[in-house]
Amino acid sequence: MKTIKNLRRLNQLHELIEQECTGSPKQLASRLHVSERLIYCLMEQLRDYGATVRYDRGRRTYFYQGEFQFSVNISVAVGDQNGMTQIYAG
Repeated sequence: MKTIKNLRRLNQLHELIEQECTGSPKQLASRLHVSERLIYCLMEQLRDYGATVRYDRGRRTYFYQGEFQFSVNISVAVGDQNGMTQIYAG
């Protein structure tokens, strides 16, 4: 479950960065209900995936320098000898 929670947070962060409306690191942490430290860890994960994330102090927002796409798709299926049943896709 921690992995799914982390992916959701990364996706939320990505959307806010794309819209260039993150606010300061402190505001962003409050908005996502996480610590500032976790915000920096999530930023590092995005950078590990190839994102060039920058911060504009004048506008007080993070933004992507260049193109970067991030998409999360999760699917859970269960089954037996009679076949598989998808129980979650999102």
